[in-house]
Amino acid sequence: MTVAALTLDGLGVAFAGFKAVDGVSIIIEEGELRVVLGANGAGKTTLMDLISGKTRNTSGRVYLYDTDITHWQEHQIARAGIGRKFQIPSVFRELSVRRNLEVASFETPGVFSNLSLRQTAASKRRVEEALELTGLGPQADRLAGGLSHGQTQWLELGMLITQNPKILLLDEPTAGMTQAETRKTTEILNALRGKHTIIVVEHDMAFVREVARRITVMHLGQVLAEGDIKTIEKDERVKQAYLGSKGIM
Repeated sequence: MTVAALTLDGLGVAFAGFKAVDGVSIIIEEGELRVVLGANGAGKTTLMDLISGKTRNTSGRVYLYDTDITHWQEHQIARAGIGRKFQIPSVFRELSVRRNLEVASFETPGVFSNLSLRQTAASKRRVEEALELTGLGPQADRLAGGLSHGQTQWLELGMLITQNPKILLLDEPTAGMTQAETRKTTEILNALRGKHTIIVVEHDMAFVREVARRITVMHLGQVLAEGDIKTIEKDERVKQAYLGSKGIM
């Protein structure tokens, strides 16, 4: 039996009369990894802003499982179980990799208050799991400021995972990565599949093919198409909107 982890019902927002997101209705099943595609200006990031509470919607509703979280504050939504990773990573560069994960794993917000707290057994377990998942175990005692771009991205993802969110919102997680780093990111997300519900905004089609089972394509703030990768590749509306006459192959 499938369970809807996130339901968007006619979600929209207008800025000075411009509809950046216009009547979007999407159901994301529990444990699903959904990819959201679209050209610049399609409304992808604004949609993530609406889900996370960074932007207040002007129409529609958002449901986290059976709870209506429409108009909740951003911190309330985060505590309810929706975690977000932005394209530009934000880590504590002056702290070690392990300490970054430890700080993130505490329930009490704020780095300074967390530095003096002791970890619970559950918190320690989540930190070790994040180090193993991201492959950052050998870098655990290294300062975060000395990591490569890809490693920094994985650290922030690990920090998010230690908070054990129900839903992960990932904005272009492979941006700026080498091919090897992108492959590693693919492995990480596929390992997370089923353990968390994941929504990924991404442009790298090679990466999308490796992780996506269902794709939502946005255009001008609306849902243009939805389906698996083969369905999306064959959709003439998608080709005309973004991909040119040669498609995405």
